[in-house]
Amino acid sequence: MKVPFQTGQNLLFVGDSITDCGRERPVGNRNGNLGNGYVYLVDCLLGAALSQAPINVLNTGISGDCVTDLQSRWQIDVLDLDPDWLSIMIGINDVWYKFESEPGKQEVDPNEFERVYRELIEKTRPRLSGLILMSPFFLETDQSDPMRAQMNLYGQITHKLANDYDAVFVDVQAAFDRHLAYQPAQSLSGDRVHPNGVGHAIITQALFNELSKY
Repeated sequence: MKVPFQTGQNLLFVGDSITDCGRERPVGNRNGNLGNGYVYLVDCLLGAALSQAPINVLNTGISGDCVTDLQSRWQIDVLDLDPDWLSIMIGINDVWYKFESEPGKQEVDPNEFERVYRELIEKTRPRLSGLILMSPFFLETDQSDPMRAQMNLYGQITHKLANDYDAVFVDVQAAFDRHLAYQPAQSLSGDRVHPNGVGHAIITQALFNELSKY
């Protein structure tokens, strides 16, 4: 397995429910619980392939988070953990709350999304060996679907930020689209947002595909 990590480095994943997946509080780790999603699968594959060069995988994803929620907890859940590599997947709820109302939650418009996201990266990037930005996604192939169209915009913003800050960009939406060319969305998710095990495996595969290029 070709990955750009060095022995003993900390690889931190932060994001929303797709990252959280029931992980341990306050910080998910291999000795506790990394959740049952893609972060767990990443750790399993790294542990199996790099047994003589272990990587410390950590998880501070929180279900329901928007980028503004990340902003409010960035010091404790990211900076204080001093990661060598940081992976961020955010944006799904920033769009979701535009279409599905929840008490105390509201959408984050594209301009605010980019502004806050950029602010978080700028205060963190100089401290990192590497940064991974994973696109948000919506499991819908109809490009005219309003939520899918909006999610594409937030994915484009994430890609732009990855280019601006020399980050590994993982196009999770494109990875899902390749699968959905042959299988219905129901094969991956009941609500088109929260993937099942196969969906998390697709995320994991997309991540390692991009990491192998570095």
